[in-house]
Amino acid sequence: QVRLVESGGGLVQAGGSLRLSCAASFSIGDMNWYRQAPGKQRELVASITSGGSTVYPDSVKGRFTISRDNAKNTVYLQMNSLKPEDTAVYTCNTKRYFTDYWGQGTQVTVSS
Repeated sequence: QVRLVESGGGLVQAGGSLRLSCAASFSIGDMNWYRQAPGKQRELVASITSGGSTVYPDSVKGRFTISRDNAKNTVYLQMNSLKPEDTAVYTCNTKRYFTDYWGQGTQVTVSS
C-alpha cells in the first residue's frame, strides 16, 4: 500500500522552530512539501529531487530546509524563524508512476 505519513506539527511561538517528517511506504523519488492555510490556495514550500537538489519559494527561502534520508524513505522539513503567516496544514507529496500521492497533513500553528 502506498502511504505518506507526516508528523512533527504543533503549536510554536513566532521565531521558533519545528521539524516535520514524512515517512513513505516505498522508496522515495522527488518529494515536495505543500501547505494550505484556511481560505488560501495550496502553496508549494519546498522540493527535493532524488539527487538532493532543492527549491524554495521566496516566502520561506533561508528559513526552511528540506532534506531526505533514503535509507528511511523519509523526507524532512526543518522550519526556523517561524512566522504567524506560516500557520497552515503541511502535506508531503510525490508522484509515483504518473500518480500523485499525498499524506494526511500535519497542522502547524505559529502564535504571535
